Amino acid sequence: MAKKVRRKKVPPKHPASSVKLSMTDKKTLAALRSVADDLTRTAQRGRAPHIRIPSRSLGNVRYNKAKRFIEMGSGTNRRELFNLAQAKSYMQTILVGSGCKKLIEQGKTTSIRGLFYLLKHTIEGTKEETFDQQSDCDPIIEDVEVALNAMREELHLYAKNAGSMVGPISLVDSGDEIDCSRMGSGGYNIPSIVEPNVVQFKECDAQFILHVEKDTVWRRFNEDKFWKQYQCILTHGGGQPPRGVRRMLNRLHNELKLPIYCLLDNDPWGYYIYSVIKQGSINLAYESKLMAIPKARYIGLRSKDYERCQLSPSVRIDLKQTDVKRAKQIAQYPWFETKKAWQKEIALMLKNGFKLEVEALISKDISYVTEVYVPERLEDRDFLD
Repeated sequence: MAKKVRRKKVPPKHPASSVKLSMTDKKTLAALRSVADDLTRTAQRGRAPHIRIPSRSLGNVRYNKAKRFIEMGSGTNRRELFNLAQAKSYMQTILVGSGCKKLIEQGKTTSIRGLFYLLKHTIEGTKEETFDQQSDCDPIIEDVEVALNAMREELHLYAKNAGSMVGPISLVDSGDEIDCSRMGSGGYNIPSIVEPNVVQFKECDAQFILHVEKDTVWRRFNEDKFWKQYQCILTHGGGQPPRGVRRMLNRLHNELKLPIYCLLDNDPWGYYIYSVIKQGSINLAYESKLMAIPKARYIGLRSKDYERCQLSPSVRIDLKQTDVKRAKQIAQYPWFETKKAWQKEIALMLKNGFKLEVEALISKDISYVTEVYVPERLEDRDFLD
């Protein structure tokens, strides 16, 4: 009979006590504890515990003409524990704050999906779930961000990666040095968290950044080695660029002084993507100072390109009523409504009655976009501000 081996008991670890916190971590923890202390003091005084959450509604957002990006106003919403209509959202807010505090103290990060599962459970003595779906958790995370004036990444949370980069730049990502000119056909996968404590820029010989909307177009530029011929950094965001891509573009622009040109579809969605890159997101206005790039330029696709490039009628995509409605809304954005060139651009698309994808240029030639279209626009400095 085999001899039973006794395993030595290992005392439980206390990771929080051995984790070295960054200055940002200490600041975020202090903000979390300050909220908790205020709630405790309020309860001890016999008053109803409550949290004030800055309002993320359109009515509490304004366009700062001097800074040229969207900012959040001073409006707030009061969230109370003893208000039946607000009790659950109050509890969820505290729960998200507590979960983020544990992540920071343990020196760990997780996805927003991971936090949802970390916090999801049935409340003892009831059949009530803390969160039914991730869509219930996501807006609470944004509430905690804005209440603490902290980015999601500072709370040790990240979203999925959806963007790539290639070009003459080397960087350090979590201690590993990466040469973005030697990353093959897929390029460097831009992570969700690109803050200076995670990503540091090293050598860079790029003259500008070309940001394209989709992976399919990006691959054409990468395969044709456009970035090598024109000494630029080439990025994409998989459509609407996620926070990591926008923050990376912001850092490259501000820290390395690189101009940014955007190549997007000629449709309301492409206009909106440009708006978010340039002025910031209306829903995340509190993060504009770290995300927005007011000096970004729109290089195309333009409404006049159908005739200018002599494209085939078969590449046209008829506008739907939702497209028309969205285009008119965008034309009324404060940062577009005073710009004659943008009003003319949007009006011409509506007059055309159709939209165009960047891929439509392939109908001219497989490499028309890399060998003719973009080089000509750059040489002529033909773009919208």
